Formats: sequence, C-alpha cells, structure tokens
Amino acid sequence: MGASYYQFCPVAKAMELLDERWTLLIVRELMSGSERFNEVRRGVPRMSPTLLSKRLSQLVRAGIVTKGADGDRYVLTPAGEELRPVVEALAVWGIRWIGELGDHDLDPKLLLWDMRRRIDHAAVPDGRTVVLFGFPDVPVRERHWWLVLGAGDADVCDVDPGFEVSVTVTGDLRNMVRIWRGDLRWEHALRSGEVTVRGPESLRRAVPGWFVLPPFAAAPRPT
Repeated sequence: MGASYYQFCPVAKAMELLDERWTLLIVRELMSGSERFNEVRRGVPRMSPTLLSKRLSQLVRAGIVTKGADGDRYVLTPAGEELRPVVEALAVWGIRWIGELGDHDLDPKLLLWDMRRRIDHAAVPDGRTVVLFGFPDVPVRERHWWLVLGAGDADVCDVDPGFEVSVTVTGDLRNMVRIWRGDLRWEHALRSGEVTVRGPESLRRAVPGWFVLPPFAAAPRPT
C-alpha cells in the first residue's frame, strides 16, 4: 500500500526530483536571471562544476529547464516558472523560522552576487559608479570587493578592476548580510556606526537607495 501511495501522490513524485541537494538553489538562480553555466555556478559556488552539470541535465530531462542551441544557456520552461511561488515561499519561511545566521552562512561572494542583480539603475548616477565593499572581519583575501555599476549593468570583482572608487562601504560581513536579509535597516546601521560609507556627501546619502532588498526581506518575523 505504501509503495502504491507514493507512486500516486503528486507531492512525493515532485520531491523525488526536487529534494536532491542543490536542485532548488539552481532553480532559484535561474529565476534570478542567471542563464549561462558560469553565471549559475557563481550563484552556487560551493557546488562542483560536475555536479552542477549533472543537476542541470536532470532538470532539462524533467522539462523544468530548456537548454539553448549554443549549449551554454539555460532557461526555465513554463513548468519551471510555476515553481517560482514555491521557491519564494521557502525563502520567506526560512527568514521567519530558521533563526540566527551561523558563520558558515556568511559568504561575501554570495552576498555581492545577489546584490549586483538587485540594483535600481535609475537611482545610480550616469556613467560608471564603483562601490568598494570592505569587510574587516573576514580573511584578508576576501576582505575587499568591487561592484562596478554602469549602463544598466553591474559586475562583481574580487580584485581591483582599476577604476576610480566612487564610494566605500565598510562594515562587518554579518551586518551587511543582516541588512540584505531585512534584519537590520540601513539607517540604523549607518547611525550606529556598524556600517560606514565614505565618499562625496551626495553619493554617501544615496547609496542605500541603489539597492533593492529581496522580497523576503520584508517578511514579518515571529514575535
């Protein structure tokens, strides 16, 4: 009876595909705009390229993802797009109930990669704007990150791109992640000195408005 039930149950059948490690994170990355293999990989940096290729192939065979003719472009199918509310609901649930961040949750690469795709380009000055992020609480090799904004695009660099820095944002990585999750407001972090912004006054005041927090950041927390 048990075997026949699980063969019939649509939830069980869906979980056979989706509960493998990394699968929903790959789907989330595609929902966030990544299409090329290396773009997806930057969004799940702890996943090996071999396993990523295997999971993408599984999603293609399942009809959740379609592969472009050039062989390196992946796009969600209508079936994949229907998973969007599921992924968004999981994000809200995680924010509400998972609790405090552990040290293993803090990754500057993942933070900046997520921030780069949620830029309000209408609020950013014309031309090239370079934001240098400094995280004094992380190892030296991961301490500085450059976000290069311009022409409706954004790129993340972990080495100095050689452009003049417009503003410098400095703060512990944990506090920046808390801001991005909606646990700490920009205004409070700046007022308390937990985060500092250096540069021309007009840019210093504008920086928080350049970044649009993820939808889950607004989720009410349990009392």
